[in-house]
Parts: sequence; structure tokens; C-alpha cells
Amino acid sequence: MSHVTSISRVHSGYASHNNGEELNTGTVVAVRGSIVDARFYGCLPERQSSLTVEGEQPVILEVITHLDEHTVRCLAFTTTKGLKRGFKVYDCDATVTVPVGDALLGRMFNMFGEPIDDKGDIATDHVESIYQSSTSLHLYHPQQEIQFTGIKAIDLLAPIERGGKAGLFGGAGVGKTVLIMELIRNMVTQHEGVSLFCGIGERNREAVELYKEIKNAGVLDNTVMVFGQMNEPPGARFRVAHTALTMAEYFRDEQRRDVLLLIDNIFRFVQAGAEVSGLMGKINSRLGYQSTLGSELADIEERICSTQNGAITSIQAVYVPADDFTDPAVTHTFAHLSSFIVLSRERASQGLYPAIDLLNSGSKMLSPHITGKKHYKIAQKVKQTLSQYEELKDIISMLGMEELSTDDQKAVQRARRLERFLTQPFEVTQQFTGKKGKAVDVQGVVDGCERIIQGEFDEISEHKLYMIGNIEEAIQ
Repeated sequence: MSHVTSISRVHSGYASHNNGEELNTGTVVAVRGSIVDARFYGCLPERQSSLTVEGEQPVILEVITHLDEHTVRCLAFTTTKGLKRGFKVYDCDATVTVPVGDALLGRMFNMFGEPIDDKGDIATDHVESIYQSSTSLHLYHPQQEIQFTGIKAIDLLAPIERGGKAGLFGGAGVGKTVLIMELIRNMVTQHEGVSLFCGIGERNREAVELYKEIKNAGVLDNTVMVFGQMNEPPGARFRVAHTALTMAEYFRDEQRRDVLLLIDNIFRFVQAGAEVSGLMGKINSRLGYQSTLGSELADIEERICSTQNGAITSIQAVYVPADDFTDPAVTHTFAHLSSFIVLSRERASQGLYPAIDLLNSGSKMLSPHITGKKHYKIAQKVKQTLSQYEELKDIISMLGMEELSTDDQKAVQRARRLERFLTQPFEVTQQFTGKKGKAVDVQGVVDGCERIIQGEFDEISEHKLYMIGNIEEAIQ
């Protein structure tokens, strides 16, 4: 479906709404990149109203602010190439709407809910506005449950909350997207839910690779993919998360299904907001970010929750600029999360994949009354052993292992075995590694770590624990 079809659909909706009256029209008076000013002499369009400019290439706008009694400032969702002053602007008297329902499964969409996978139009008349209010407090589901992923390091040390938000933090090239692809595969094959992937500022190459990977894994029929690609205007990248959330909320509220919402990358949402803010001429805040960063992020995050009907569980990749965790975009995102999974460049360089930083990752779900006493106790012992190894690394590099006490030597050996046991081959990387992917249940992880800490594997080479599933594979 082209943008023209989308516009005509919106216009026909407006015409019927106004009993055949003519559309409210205005004129383009200024164009600055993706920001367009339009003058109306009739009634002024409301904020968040969708406007269209019909020229050689139709342009879809959204009203951001009222400048005076006749002029609105708008954000363009499509390219403004060829747009000139004097062009006619039509008020659609409605916000941007997107299709929802089962017809979306197995398909790929842009911000407008238009298919971009060359498989034809969507067979549904059910559409919803991309702007929905967050769930009221009395509908929240207060019970805390864990959503297991089959990934050892996550399930043991940073369990994900059902209906909660987990962040994947890491710089460029440490494996955020690969981990997200494996999570999609595991979640759809283990839990009979819907996976919804939202790509904000994705490279076209990554989108195509992900589509093929999901298709090859046989989980495409339960997956919806929405992309605001890197080459699209900042407006499209800024609003694509709202589109994905509207689709996810329909599955949760109307069909009472659990939804796994994966966002890659939430930092690009913040970046698009900073671009929009700069184009609007607003004064920047710290490090060049927009002053409205906190509220814009909250608009998205507060819509992700667990209700009595179902749950939207979100896993969000967060790019960390220059590996600086004090960056405002990172600290604002942290505030919304129930689990945080930090990816380490050092572990990636050692070939320990997934490259999860075992000491700095964590979750509010890791407590005795939620995970159980045994799980909690073993997780704490694992962190304690790894922390001891971290403290001894400087001594080992200067003086060697021989200078350590017998107890310290044992702790180091067990920590190295734990590090290797918490690596795991992924199904999505099988073509590169030649190793078949393994998903491990949480009981298998807890038992394996307990046996290593107790010294049962002290005589077994640490290499045998590398890239395995359950601990029994090391013995075999």
C-alpha cells in the first residue's frame, strides 16, 4: 500500500465524519528539513492531527504546536523533497491510525502500518490510533512472575519480569541484535504468545537479515515486524514505537494474549527526538539532548505493562554511547527497567558469548520470594565467586597463580569454570559457529552452578564447560 492509498483512506474517513463537508485546507508557508509550517484561515487543526500535502510526492505531517491563531508547526513523517511554499495542506481531522489484529501476523510494516514485504495489502478494516493512553492503575496485574528465556546467564542472574521491561545495554558490536534474535526464537517456540519486533533506526541490511532468520526459524507466523529505518525522516523513527505499541496492546487487551515486544534500539528513539527538538528550535539540555527526553521516553515505557487480560513483556536494546553509562539517554532508560543486562566488550573479546557482564547485570526479580531460596542463594554465590576472581586478577597478572593461597586458587578455578558454563551456543549463530543452539531450563542452570561451586568439576578441564547446554554435557 502506498502513502497515496493511506492518505485517500484517511480522507474518506474524514469526509464521512463530516457528512460530506469539504476538508479544512491550509497552505504551506515554510519548510525547514522535516519541519513544515502551515497557515489555516478556517479552524486550526488540533495537536497530533494528521495533515497531508498532495504534490508530486504526497507528504504526511503531524501537528506539533500552534504558533499563532492561524499557523501550525508540523513534523513530516515522509520526505519533504519537492515540497514548496504555497502547496495546499489538508486537515484529516484524525491522528495517524494503523491496522491491528491477526492479519498482521507474519508481516513487516512501516510506521503507518503499511506492508513493506511485497506480500500485498492487509485484509483488515480494524484500525486504531497510534496514541493510546497508558493503562489505568486499577487494571494493572500486581502479581510478579518470571518470564524464562532459556538463556542461562539471563535466567540465573537477571531474570526477566512477565509484563516488565528489560534493557540490553552495550556499545556497538557486542551482540545486542544477536541476543534479541535468539530471544525471539526461544520465546515463540517455548511460549505460545506473539512476538512483535520494533526496529527504530535499523539498518536495511539488519532488517532483511532478521526477517530471513525469523522465517528460517519457523516462527514468522507468530511474529509482527515494524520498522522505522535509518534512512527515514526523524518523524517516522520518532513515532514507530507508538505504532508497535498500538499493535501489541490490541493482542493483549482484545485477544488476551501475551506479547513479547522487542525494541532495537531505544537509543535511536531518543536520538530521533533530539533531531526533532533541534529542528523545532528548542533549547537543548545536557549533552545536546532534548529537554523533554524524560517525558517522551515515559510516554512509551508506561504503555508496556501486565494487565488482567495479558502482558506485554519488553526487551529493549540500548546503545551506550562510547560505553558511557552516565549518558542521559542511558540513565533515563534505566529508571523504567525491572531487569538490566549489560553486555561486556571484554567478554566478547575473550569469545565468551553471550557477552553478558555477569557482575553488572541484575534484576529486581532476583529475590527469595520470587525466584525461590535456592535460586537466589546460588546466584549470590556465583556473583561472590566471580567478584573474588575479579579482585585477584591484578595479583595473578603480576605474580602468577602460584602466589595465591590454596583457597584463592580454588576460587579462581571455579570462577573460570562458571564463566565458561554460562556461555551458550545460539540457534541463530549455528551457521557461523557450527554448534547446534541449546536452550536450558532454569533448574538445569541452578544445579550446574551449584555443582561447580561445590568443586565437583575441579578436575575437569574448563574447556569442556565452554559452549555447552546442561552441565551433564561436560561429563559426556
